[in-house]
Amino acid sequence: MIAFAAVYVIWGSTYLAIHIASDTIPALLMSSARFVIAGLLLLAFTHRPGQPRERLTLVQWRSALIIGACLLLVGNGGVAWGEQYLPSGFVALIIATVPLWMALLAPLFGGRWINWTAAIGIAIGLAGIVLLVRPGGSGAGHWQTLVVLTSPILWAIGSLYARNAPAPRQPLTAVGMEMVAGGVLLGIAGVADGELGQVHFAAMSFASITAFIYLVLIGALVGYVGYIWLLHHVSVTAASTYAFVNPVVAVALGAVVLGEVVTPLTLVAAALIVGAVVLLLIGQSRKATPKIALETPIRDVA
Repeated sequence: MIAFAAVYVIWGSTYLAIHIASDTIPALLMSSARFVIAGLLLLAFTHRPGQPRERLTLVQWRSALIIGACLLLVGNGGVAWGEQYLPSGFVALIIATVPLWMALLAPLFGGRWINWTAAIGIAIGLAGIVLLVRPGGSGAGHWQTLVVLTSPILWAIGSLYARNAPAPRQPLTAVGMEMVAGGVLLGIAGVADGELGQVHFAAMSFASITAFIYLVLIGALVGYVGYIWLLHHVSVTAASTYAFVNPVVAVALGAVVLGEVVTPLTLVAAALIVGAVVLLLIGQSRKATPKIALETPIRDVA
């Protein structure tokens, strides 16, 4: 119950925390520091005294760089950057479509074709996206919506690539490498975007700093440990239910804490997207394996 609560509530709350942290801390540099620190902490934990040492190769670091670019630079970076212009709940609903894109793109990476149940789920999910970005919708009229829409697609591509990419035997070590590599890329992107000149430590609010610490210690570390524990103790389908619980938590927190407007049509779109993910998980549950889930451990972490 504690592990499910961690994955459901903590990962669902990261969208709110990103919004608050980005209020007074430049979004991309904030994300860079978040993942570099979390990644170094994970690597320090997996390489602590008394643990078997594994040599990290250049090929493994190359894979970590590619995965970090897809998942963290474009995926998470797109979320953090997009939340400066769009409601956090809206962004969470867009990111909730990651399983749909993974199912669609899986055959390109040697995966299986979808069945009819999954196909219906994908169609419903895409209808939900259209409803969200329609004229007059939450993200309509914002070109930043297009950037956010690329995030789940690159998230899915990075996840699918990671399945067969060279990686250390210890999953936590692989995740730490990906966080460090992606964090460095986010830092480069932040500097290129001119964020370095926007860093004013004296102007950083207590709320932003607290949210940043929460993202590092709770969102990236505690939430992930809970997810890994679930993968070893419950079915993959059960563990994957976070994919349709997180956006509900994010929309609710955005409305209650930030006062984000949730229109009836937004609720309909949310129901379509969440329902689509449920159908997709049902359609794929018979053939899903723990191995695939363990090889894509941080793919939906905001």
